[in-house]
Amino acid sequence: MLVSKNQMAIPKFSWKDKIGYMFGDVGNCFLLGLMNAFLMIYYTNILGLSAGLVGSLFFVSTMVDAFADILVGRIADITNVKKDGRFRPWIRVMKWPTCLTFLLLFLPVAKQFSDTLKIIYVIVTYIIFGLVFACINIPYGSLSSTMSADSQDKASLSVYRSVGSAVGAGGTGFALPLIVYTENAAGHKILSEQRLFWCALACAILALIAYNILYYFTYERIVSNPRQKIKLNDSLRAMAKDRSLLSLIVADIIVTTCTSLSGITTTYLFNDYFNNNHALSIALLFTYGTTIVLAPFAKWITVKLGKKEMCASSLFIASILYLILYFLHIHNPWIYLMLLFIATLGTAIFSLMIWAFINDVNDNHQVMTGIREDGTIYGINFFGRKIAQAVANGIGGALLSLIGYRSSTVGGRIQTTDVMNHIYLLANLIPAFLLFLAAIVLAFWYPLNKGRVLDVTKHLKRLKSN
Repeated sequence: MLVSKNQMAIPKFSWKDKIGYMFGDVGNCFLLGLMNAFLMIYYTNILGLSAGLVGSLFFVSTMVDAFADILVGRIADITNVKKDGRFRPWIRVMKWPTCLTFLLLFLPVAKQFSDTLKIIYVIVTYIIFGLVFACINIPYGSLSSTMSADSQDKASLSVYRSVGSAVGAGGTGFALPLIVYTENAAGHKILSEQRLFWCALACAILALIAYNILYYFTYERIVSNPRQKIKLNDSLRAMAKDRSLLSLIVADIIVTTCTSLSGITTTYLFNDYFNNNHALSIALLFTYGTTIVLAPFAKWITVKLGKKEMCASSLFIASILYLILYFLHIHNPWIYLMLLFIATLGTAIFSLMIWAFINDVNDNHQVMTGIREDGTIYGINFFGRKIAQAVANGIGGALLSLIGYRSSTVGGRIQTTDVMNHIYLLANLIPAFLLFLAAIVLAFWYPLNKGRVLDVTKHLKRLKSN
């Protein structure tokens, strides 16, 4: 049965909750934006570690983090609810160690360590940050399920979260490259470990502010079984039978694999096939720009059509557009960009709605089983996403080797016509196939259509009123 603690003291769901929830991903992306852009080059160009060692570290650590996500979600589900809810206390407490351990990744003094000590330093700090970050990221993701019982409110939270991600990642992606580099005596741009650390400190402070806005602007209104104790075997059996959970995880893994591989192939496409870095910067901007463009219309679209219906259709259309791009074999980067922008709208809609999908799955799981396991379900889904990212990174490198791509330590090597044509093939046929597969999964396997979601929402509202 649903209960709401201190119900009279908690205001109704409003714009304040949406803004607060948005800042959660703003904070996350202040940290992850800097990490994704500069951590590997910091390890290789400042600490002098081999790229192979760093790549192996990232793969192993991603696997460790993936299991940590499930563990944190499980602990959050079975521990007693505090005065401020089940998930908000994690944010209140873990914001400090998250920001502090983030700073440990970029200590300038590490440059002076011996090679052995550098490796120990990298392994320990990277894994510790991943574990600590899971303690704020998983509760943050699960929080949206408890903020409102209305499915459209949850859809709006998914949109605002995606906008927050675009703001945080886009802001760091644009500003940091202008700050962290200096010029050496020969006039070449080099990464400055001192500037990088001060940027990391600034990002940590901004993230801390964002996490405070997240905590103080949001409320948990839906709390199921404040002292629930769920046996792990029973939980796993119930989830194994949950068609909505399994199909969503599969669809999300496919789309995540697609976007990760596309990020790799797009860079090589514009660098080698089109040989146009300006067009590349615009193509990479689509990752955030399409999300912001669609955000104002996302809730209206899903209210009219439904999340499942809209996302399945948009992914199918995007798949067709990538197929058209392949057969057109375009040589003008600007014409290619115009069609690419339309194609990326399909994945942007899914990205806007993925967190609302998870909320629908959480609600449906409660109707099916009588228990809420928001943290565990969210952790399992994030586990799948991280595995997909790790696999995509490995596949991307293998495919480039397979087509005969020739690397260079100084850059600028001209690839053969055959290799460039194969790059064009990979950049278009991979997303065409994967997005079509994800559309099929959503259309024919995922059961939570517009009508079913409305029925689940009504059922939970009746439970709350009893």
